[in-house]
Amino acid sequence: MRIAVYSGSFNPLHIGHQAIMEYLTREAEFDWVYLIVSPQSPFKGAENALTGEQRYEAAVEAVMRHPDIHVWVDDIELGMEPPHYTIRTLDALREREPENQFTLVIGADNLESFPRWRDHGRILREYGVAVFPRKGYHRGHLKARLLRECPDYRIELLKAPRIDISSTEIRDGLAAGRDMSRWLM
Repeated sequence: MRIAVYSGSFNPLHIGHQAIMEYLTREAEFDWVYLIVSPQSPFKGAENALTGEQRYEAAVEAVMRHPDIHVWVDDIELGMEPPHYTIRTLDALREREPENQFTLVIGADNLESFPRWRDHGRILREYGVAVFPRKGYHRGHLKARLLRECPDYRIELLKAPRIDISSTEIRDGLAAGRDMSRWLM
């Protein structure tokens, strides 16, 4: 099966994430999306008091409200020793499920910083990335820059919808006492 690996803190999971997961399974022809709740990104500080386990449970509850999309909330990283590098997660998934083909799903903002990722070349050659649009980032230019590094890199630019809301904006709105429920998955 063709599996989209969608990793992040998902704090909280919102309609932008949902739109991407729906696009991946309905339009981009992935059989399943594995939503990987990361305990801690190597590029981010601790964002708040929610643990990886709490965010995982919240993601399971959110996904259960949408049984029509093929999403599996996977806790594989929660049992892994830090640091939580994406290449280690992808390798662990391939070891666990050698019959599946895994592709990493990232936003254009992450494609810009991808050369800083641990073993980014291996990720791009062995797994590939599917890149969704993000405001302020030109994916075509970013892809071209990486392909100059190695023409064998697998980079797919998705025609997914762009939802201009972030988990940070939702958390800030909630902290300010605003009703953010329309943005939550």
